[in-house]
Amino acid sequence: MRKWFLLILLLTLPLPEVLAETPEEKGLAIAVEADRRDTGWLDQQSDLLMILRNKHGEESTRALRIRTKEVEGDGDKSLTVFDTPRDVKGTALLSYTHALKPDDQWLYLPALKRVKRITSANKSGPFVGSEFAYEDLTSQEVEKYRYKWLRDETLGGREVFTVEQYPVYKHSGYTRRIVWIDKKMYRPLKIEFYDRKNALLKTLTFLHYQSYLDQYWRPDRMDMVNHQTGKHTALLWANYRFKNGFTDRTFDRNSLKRAR
Repeated sequence: MRKWFLLILLLTLPLPEVLAETPEEKGLAIAVEADRRDTGWLDQQSDLLMILRNKHGEESTRALRIRTKEVEGDGDKSLTVFDTPRDVKGTALLSYTHALKPDDQWLYLPALKRVKRITSANKSGPFVGSEFAYEDLTSQEVEKYRYKWLRDETLGGREVFTVEQYPVYKHSGYTRRIVWIDKKMYRPLKIEFYDRKNALLKTLTFLHYQSYLDQYWRPDRMDMVNHQTGKHTALLWANYRFKNGFTDRTFDRNSLKRAR
């Protein structure tokens, strides 16, 4: 009887403090799990409608195509091409995301018939007049941030983890991001971006997720609001296609000029 009593007592005692998961460890674990669940799709392409709205409510639209390829042991490669309007048709952005070193990005400007490299110091700038910065358009590798779990809560009726992320990249335009991650999909529902003065700059909302290949979740819409300028950019995604057989040649420097 005494042995059973001691066993029950041990099972009800709190675990030693050294075994407790810190907020930093939990935040990192969530990021690692989210990355694991979104690995293995190989490549994808999709169509995109970009809607720009200024603080007066005036709108303009742009049509784009995006191709992306997973890279084993590094970040994704992506190629974004503008189809309309006429003044930006053929403009193309090539991105090589890296986990531990600055991303490589090149912009092709058809009017000048030249390729411009996006320097590290310029990646916090806006992408072709939108509220998305160049650094927002590269894949979000786990190693790019330090993490801190803040709390579990409900957002729009969905259970979420709320995690603070601190960019390791020294040229980032942000001091931190707060991300609300859906517990079922392990995908973001909302991101708040804080500028270099630690003031709220932008909020990105992800809407209407769909499941592809019975595993990979993608949003139909993303809304970015700039709280400091009153401007807004919406991205409407369509026609996701996976495992297209893209090769490295699809994403070499010459692909910028081949994109039509």
